[in-house]
Amino acid sequence: MYNELSEKDFSSKTSSIVYENEQAQSTLMRNVYIWMTLALAVSGATAWYVANSYNLLNAIFSSSWGFLGLVVAELALVWILAGMIQKLSFLMAGIMFVVYSVVNGLTLSCIFVAYTTESIASTFFITAGMFAAMALIGTFIKKDLSGLRRFLLMALIGLIIASVVNIFLGSSTMYWIITYVGVLLFTALTVYDAQQIKNMIALYGNDVNESTQKIALLGSLMLYLDFVNLFLYMLRIFGNRD
Repeated sequence: MYNELSEKDFSSKTSSIVYENEQAQSTLMRNVYIWMTLALAVSGATAWYVANSYNLLNAIFSSSWGFLGLVVAELALVWILAGMIQKLSFLMAGIMFVVYSVVNGLTLSCIFVAYTTESIASTFFITAGMFAAMALIGTFIKKDLSGLRRFLLMALIGLIIASVVNIFLGSSTMYWIITYVGVLLFTALTVYDAQQIKNMIALYGNDVNESTQKIALLGSLMLYLDFVNLFLYMLRIFGNRD
């Protein structure tokens, strides 16, 4: 009788722990997409506001140094968040993510000048649909995609180098090759990153605490970058210029 009660008690406690772990992981995954969505909203609102202010646009884009300074600030913030997030408090990491979203919105304001608002909106919804589909695939696919990491990293470096080179060459053919390769690459990165985030949370996310929330915040940053870059390459294809 004692053994039966002990076994039932053990089974009940085990089920309770499993349920609590699943709930924690579900909360963290939900937070990843909530924070990513909020960051996109902050960037979009910032970009729209700046685009409707001649003084702000002039301050940012009248000098190449102003725009370059924003790009350097973006890179620095991403480097700090990605490389040092475990050394930061969750509050500080969250503030830095918001600041990064604002700075990125400042640089993205130029698209409202270059493209029509209607084409930006339609491209955003097309991108959102593609992104959601790829994120779902990455979350539920059974095949381990970790082997793609080196290939995707090499492709990303190659894309950056080709983009810089084409600034000086000004080749229309290379421009479109880079565009379509960019769409394919960031589509693949969305699938890959979604799976990596799920795996990280499954491994470490058995409780919702400051450490695991920083993992979720890092995941939201990864997907935010995937979405923004995919959107920009899609805008090259579907955007109508003013």
